[in-house]
Amino acid sequence: MRIASHLAALAATAALPWLASAVTSANSTSSGPDKDGKYWIEGDGLRAAFIPYGASVSNILIKDRRGVERDIVAGWDNATYYTEDKLHPHFGGVPGRYANRIKNSSFVLDGHTYHILPNENPTPGHPDGVDTLHGGPDGWDWRNFTVVSHTRNSVTFMILDPDGKEGFPGEVISYITYTLQGMDWHIKMIGLATTKRTPIMLSSHTYWNLDGFANDETDTALNHTLHLPYSGQRVAVDNILIPTGEFWANKNGSVNDFWSQPRQIGHAMGEPDLVNNCGFNCTGYDNCFLVNRDHLGPFDWRTEGPVARLASPWSGIGIDVYTDQQAFQVYSCNGMDGTVALKQTQGSDKFARTISKYGCVVMEVQDYIDGINNPEWMRDSRQVFGPGDDPYVLQATYKFKVDKD
Repeated sequence: MRIASHLAALAATAALPWLASAVTSANSTSSGPDKDGKYWIEGDGLRAAFIPYGASVSNILIKDRRGVERDIVAGWDNATYYTEDKLHPHFGGVPGRYANRIKNSSFVLDGHTYHILPNENPTPGHPDGVDTLHGGPDGWDWRNFTVVSHTRNSVTFMILDPDGKEGFPGEVISYITYTLQGMDWHIKMIGLATTKRTPIMLSSHTYWNLDGFANDETDTALNHTLHLPYSGQRVAVDNILIPTGEFWANKNGSVNDFWSQPRQIGHAMGEPDLVNNCGFNCTGYDNCFLVNRDHLGPFDWRTEGPVARLASPWSGIGIDVYTDQQAFQVYSCNGMDGTVALKQTQGSDKFARTISKYGCVVMEVQDYIDGINNPEWMRDSRQVFGPGDDPYVLQATYKFKVDKD
């Protein structure tokens, strides 16, 4: 109960109504987890399950155009296996305290250089890695959150991240709320820096296959169409996906052009330009697309239009993604190799019950990756927070629909 009591004190002293609401609803209408350790919530034609480990989404179920219920996100059948899995593909979790990559596992803040624990791209001279991915070797989606509220259609998780954990300065308290309303999935992530200025950037690392991995024509998600109407640029990266400080244009008709019209994720397979597009010797996508809406003038992110549309012609299931964030990472599951098992709620008799290469797609709403090491991008107001500042806030809505034609 240490986290709840700490948050209650903060709510009282900081006059933060959303925080007080989260604390006071802790003893709401929760029936607790099911036999597999999952907390279920329901909308209208949509239901989902979540677990405390990483505040992760483990199941999203929706009926396809044939009326068959499909589980359209990757995960494990039982919550306990998330802690045992050695591969740790960040299934459905919240990477933090800083999502995506940090160059050289370090950054400078207020004149001080901070060294974060590395966990990616090991070399003989750096056996633990040369950069940090998703908050370090014990980032947030490796840890158990506390369930502070659970109702029929909503669940809230909290985490207290101590000063110095993984090398980050200051304590951060965060809560993650997932709500189903009709056919919409609402996500709200809030982080408070309580003692020192520190970077905070979160995301949802959900793996999607809108066919529920049950398409008997293909075991990949390359048939899915993707539209990123505001993403004419992407962050330039080196061969290990570390930003160089530049932005690249997604030229009309190029392999990274998802803005001019919807395109299948596999539309450019076989084209030379797709080779090394997601890093050295990698064919596919693992790219941070910018969400450029400045030309709109003042707008409401909830109604202006989705920043992304993902759809499957086989299942008829589609998702419109609305968010207040200004970047969007797309990963086409290039690293999957058929060793990760599907859940019991998924799969086709035509293929192995595993996730194949390109068998899914990750869509991460977030801010510019490694913005803390690129001050010329001027992302501090969105990525660096201290005591007394407004909280870090990420909001997104995933609107599900089914095309029955």
